[in-house]
Amino acid sequence: MNTTILGYPRIGARRELKFATEDYWAGRVDAAALEKAGAELRGAVWTELRDAGLDAIPSNTFSYYDQVLDTSVLVDAVPGRYRHLDGLDRYFAMARGVQDVPALEMTKWFDTNYHYIVPEVGPATRFRLAGGADAKPVSEYREARALGVETRPVLVGPLTYLLLAKPAAGSPDGFRPLDLLDGLVEVYAELLERLSGAGAEWVQLDEPVLVADRTEEEVAALARAYARLGELPSRPRLMVATYFGTVGADALRVLARSRVEAVALDFVAGAGNLDVLASVGGLPRKTVVAGVVDGRNVWRAGSRRAMATCAALLGLCDQVTVATSCSLLHVPIDLDAETALDPAVRGRLAFARQKVEEVVALGRAMREGAPAPTAQAASPAAGIDHRVRARLDMLGDARRGDRNARFAAQRAALRLPDLPTTTIGSFPQTPEIRKARADRRGGRVSEDAYTQAMKDEIGRVIALQEELGLDVLVHGEPERNDMVQYFAERLDGYAATEHGWVQSYGSRYVRPPILHSDVARPRPMTVGWTTYAQGLTGKPVKGMLTGPVTMLAWSFVRDDQPPAETARQVALALRDEIGDLESAGIRVIQVDEPALRELLPLREAEHAAYLEWAVGAFRLATSGVADSTQIHTHMCYSEFGEIIDAIGALDADVTSVEAARSRMELVADLRAAGYENGIGPGVYDIHSPRVPSAEEMEDNLRRALQAVEPAKLWVNPDCGLKTRAYPETEASLRHLVAAARRVREGTAT
Repeated sequence: MNTTILGYPRIGARRELKFATEDYWAGRVDAAALEKAGAELRGAVWTELRDAGLDAIPSNTFSYYDQVLDTSVLVDAVPGRYRHLDGLDRYFAMARGVQDVPALEMTKWFDTNYHYIVPEVGPATRFRLAGGADAKPVSEYREARALGVETRPVLVGPLTYLLLAKPAAGSPDGFRPLDLLDGLVEVYAELLERLSGAGAEWVQLDEPVLVADRTEEEVAALARAYARLGELPSRPRLMVATYFGTVGADALRVLARSRVEAVALDFVAGAGNLDVLASVGGLPRKTVVAGVVDGRNVWRAGSRRAMATCAALLGLCDQVTVATSCSLLHVPIDLDAETALDPAVRGRLAFARQKVEEVVALGRAMREGAPAPTAQAASPAAGIDHRVRARLDMLGDARRGDRNARFAAQRAALRLPDLPTTTIGSFPQTPEIRKARADRRGGRVSEDAYTQAMKDEIGRVIALQEELGLDVLVHGEPERNDMVQYFAERLDGYAATEHGWVQSYGSRYVRPPILHSDVARPRPMTVGWTTYAQGLTGKPVKGMLTGPVTMLAWSFVRDDQPPAETARQVALALRDEIGDLESAGIRVIQVDEPALRELLPLREAEHAAYLEWAVGAFRLATSGVADSTQIHTHMCYSEFGEIIDAIGALDADVTSVEAARSRMELVADLRAAGYENGIGPGVYDIHSPRVPSAEEMEDNLRRALQAVEPAKLWVNPDCGLKTRAYPETEASLRHLVAAARRVREGTAT
């Protein structure tokens, strides 16, 4: 019984990739220096995994930005607007944009907080293997072999790649990216032959789309693709990896009949995989790669359950390999770096390095009868807050009053113009801000000195917004390290890490907190900073909170109770905070839910139950305010089509959404679905360093006005401004205000 993992974090134990990449973007190092840093990180991972005792080690899991973007470059699916650039400049332009060329769209990778760059293909797309014999998977395989490490190259599977792609602008009606499958498969065939020639014995093809609902046509496309790849006379053995859920029975039958030698199944998120496997008659003459160690959460594996699953599989296939449920990209690297965690919590955790150890130990236990790894169990009564549970038992379904009455009350109270301008919340986090927070944590400055530094920054942000002419202001959030972590550090039931970084996109990393017990708010969390900012201006200042669903989605959440119950506990804490903000005179309160779509189950049959508790948690948090208090929410970088009705059901007075990269598509979708409240479509993309013109933003607003009346159309960026620099932020916001004024004047009656 062999051991493997499906992937590993690429960021480096000390975030080396982040700093090397940002140095390259800033012009402080050249491409050669960045590539050297990448090679060092790859080599360190390969040798670490070999020394840990894994039997099979993945390669081609390294990326400077995103593995789906890497695949687009690999198969030369590069839109024409980027072809005047070369090498890394072209690659990063596709991810981040340049001044005259916007970036490709970005959205969430299935139901995770990782973002991928959406491929863009059309009828004219002609795939080819970029790099030929030196294509990235081949060169990285050779690189590992030169270090004495035999690896299994990992590729995004052809079906997944095309089903995640979108039609290029100008594609004819009826065109679907999947129409290009045969041409793409030929490129994969060439790549497999080149990998075989380089010495690769195995290749992993990731097909997570197979755990979502698939049509007969898509299943037939799967069969066609793997029949072609299976018949190659010279190829490595093929492992098709599924993860994040239960594979479809029809898809598994196709793989069972195909010539692929191994299938990876997720037995953590995919509780039904054993049943599906049995229903198709097992996988005789194939290996099942058993994902029994959770690659998405930080709790230690339950060894008895994992070993029981592996034992059950032995009767359904030829061979079993112990593995992680998915790539370890989604968890921090090393628990040993966390010296400040409560030992009672720490003993229940495993990060990437510890999960590799678990996989190796489970394999040894199954193979040799060695002792299995054990997890420290929480006490049955640990972390239970009976006061929180009693309050929740008293609260029923939470709803606000009539939306038209609220709209009128808010118009009278706030006195805002049509097309009011605002931002999403955060302003740039300068080196000085970060240093002040670090100095406070390290005890190098007093609490009074830190508070004054934050107040000074809030004063500058308020003054800047006044000068720019924005209508609804924010305090800029200089005191917040992260929109989830900040609140987690102030709520009972959460633990924070010091070095638990996880990649969200590109060089944007987060430290997801660990939600381990019942959640309660011991004291107000934002009221002091928000009321201070409100005291500096006569314009309304938004209170800024993170919603209950996002607090779960971007944390590592306890798995000993239903998520719906945990979400209600977080919502109750937020309800108390909103009440305190309103009592302090704050009349606009934004409760961000960017992760609402992210947690949507991959199977349609499970959508309704999830959306019921997710919408209910948001309503519980926001329903206790007066009609004249305006509730906003914000969502970004997800495909919202499947939750349009749920967005309306949240019943926020204003919903701001990512819309710039998709050219306002969502605005029309919302109105078509009957959404009648305020909408703030992002008029420019903050994830790109480019400064869009006022004319570009004006064009976006006029598109939005085709679906939304001026009194309910808000003007804002796509997302918070935390990761941007002040020069580009100021320039972009000046253009935003100018665009709003031009359009406002043009719509005046």
